Amino acid sequence: MTQQTFTSYEEFWPYYVAMHSKAATRWIHLTGTLTGLTLSAYGLARGRKRYLPALPVIGYGTAWPAHFLIEKNNPATFGHPLWSLRGDAQMIRMMLMGRDHELAETAAKWLAENT
Repeated sequence: MTQQTFTSYEEFWPYYVAMHSKAATRWIHLTGTLTGLTLSAYGLARGRKRYLPALPVIGYGTAWPAHFLIEKNNPATFGHPLWSLRGDAQMIRMMLMGRDHELAETAAKWLAENT
């Protein structure tokens, strides 16, 4: 899939979700992000600065291989880093609220219309 161009985050969001069309990819993102966040928060609370890089290292370290191995695509972060960070937070928030089915529907709709 070629690099997409967007004029707003609202336009980018369905594409971002479509790049996470498989539930396994979304759950790997959630697990990696929450694990990295937990370790970074622990480091911050304990005054151990060496733990602070855990969020990006573990978060991206689990998410990117999921794209290559499961989705067979490139992470949206490569072309849209800030919107991807916002999208990841929104996706994880929706998953934690039990709304993963909405993400699957959004992904399927975008892919049907754009591939």
